[in-house]
Amino acid sequence: MLLAIDCGNTNIVFAVFDGEVLRGQWRAATKTDKTADEFGIWLTQVMQHDGVAAANIDAAIIASVVPARNFDLGKLCEKYFKCKPRFIGEPGLDLGAEIKIDNPREVGADRVVNVIAAHAQFEGPSIVIDFGTATTFDVVDAAGAYCGGVIAPGINLSMEALHMATALLPRIPVKHPGNAPVVGTSTIAAMTSGVFWGYIGLIEGLVARIKAERGGNLKVIATGGLAPLFAEATKAIDHINGDLTLRGLLAVHRRNSP
Repeated sequence: MLLAIDCGNTNIVFAVFDGEVLRGQWRAATKTDKTADEFGIWLTQVMQHDGVAAANIDAAIIASVVPARNFDLGKLCEKYFKCKPRFIGEPGLDLGAEIKIDNPREVGADRVVNVIAAHAQFEGPSIVIDFGTATTFDVVDAAGAYCGGVIAPGINLSMEALHMATALLPRIPVKHPGNAPVVGTSTIAAMTSGVFWGYIGLIEGLVARIKAERGGNLKVIATGGLAPLFAEATKAIDHINGDLTLRGLLAVHRRNSP
């Protein structure tokens, strides 16, 4: 079985694949002082709780955008699962996709595997929107090559900045305003509307501009925890796949396995 690890700026997602079947996934905070041993004890316990035997793990692959966590994640795999992990971006790893940007080393590992999974699942040119700490829009062409993208502040990051930089605006949850008017008649209503409809405007505006620039016939795939919330409010998103990053890691592992 394969241990796939997606280390983002906010969360680390650990997932186990048995062939094509996703047996389970578990989350931990990225900004933590946990050592490899602390991660290992926690992960083997939650895996056991869900009926996944750690002894059956025979390979691991990691997509990380937080270099400071790489050492502990690598040690975790070696000590507790007896396998040396592959890292997206390491020399010699065949991604099966051309990276068509000025400096291929600049692109985040999660964004690379997202477009690999999107092309494998949907074929043809597409835009992948990932609602993470940053909201990213990544373009894959008809041949499966990564062609670049757009990076915007994530919605939670924007809301936290709004609260921290103002004296009177509170923290609010991200939610659909429902049938409430766009123009709010209270501070909370105004913020809820601005955050939600402002991001819908961001999504629709950037998708339209990318399609106009690249020819228009692109599928739009959304991933990340907030993808369903926004997808239900706009026709700009064609598909939702919450496991896109993990599926991309699985695809790269299969490509590089004997």
